[in-house]
Amino acid sequence: MFDFQAIQDNLPLYWEGALKTLQLLLISLALGLALAVPLAVLRSLRGSWVSRAVWCYTYVFRGTPMLVQLFLIYYGLAQFDAVRDSFAWPWLSSAWFCACLSFVLNTAAYTTEIIAGSIRALPHGEIEAAKAMGMSRAVMFRRIVLPSALRRSLPAYSNEAIFMLHGTALASIVTIMDLTGAARTVNATNYIPFEAFITAGVFYFLMTTTLVGLFHKAEAKWLKPLMPR
Repeated sequence: MFDFQAIQDNLPLYWEGALKTLQLLLISLALGLALAVPLAVLRSLRGSWVSRAVWCYTYVFRGTPMLVQLFLIYYGLAQFDAVRDSFAWPWLSSAWFCACLSFVLNTAAYTTEIIAGSIRALPHGEIEAAKAMGMSRAVMFRRIVLPSALRRSLPAYSNEAIFMLHGTALASIVTIMDLTGAARTVNATNYIPFEAFITAGVFYFLMTTTLVGLFHKAEAKWLKPLMPR
C-alpha cells in the first residue's frame, strides 16, 4: 500500500530538491545557450579550421555519455597535482560547480549543432536580400541570420531543454541533493523505493509539462509568423 504519510512528511525535502533541479537546469541552459550561439556561428563557417575545431568539441560531447563527462570532471581532474595546486581547485573541488560545468558543456554541444543547422538551413533569399541592402557580414548575422536561426531552432531546442531537465538527475550521484537525491534519501530512510521514486517522477512530469507549455507559447509567438500561409 502506498505510504502517503511518509511522502507527506518528506515533501519539504522534495520541494528543496526540485528547487535545486530547477537551478541546475536554468544555469545549464542559460550558460550553454550563451556559449552555443558564438560557437554555432563559427561552426557555420564551412571549410575553416575553426569550424572543424568546434565540430571536434561537439562530436566528443555528443558522442559520450553525460555521466562519464561528469565523472571525468568531478573525479578525474582531482588526480592531477597541477589541478589541485591551481587557482581553479576551489571550484573544481565543488560538486555543484562540476555538475554545472559538465551540464553546460554537454548542452552547449547539442545546442551548437542545433543552431548551426538552422543557420545552414536559412532560405537563400534572406541572405541575398541582406547582401543587396549592403549589410556587412557581422551586421547580417546580427540582424538577419541569428534571429531567424534562433526562431527556427525552437522546436529542436525545446527537446534539448527537456533532455537536460532529465539529465540533471545525474547530479545526485556526486552528492548534490536534487530531486533524484531527495528520492534516494527518502528511500534510504524509509525503505519505500516505489513511493519515493514515483513521487520524484511526478515532480519531473509536472516540470516537464510546464517546460513544454512555455516552449509552445514561445513557438506560437516567434515561430508561427515564419510559417507559410
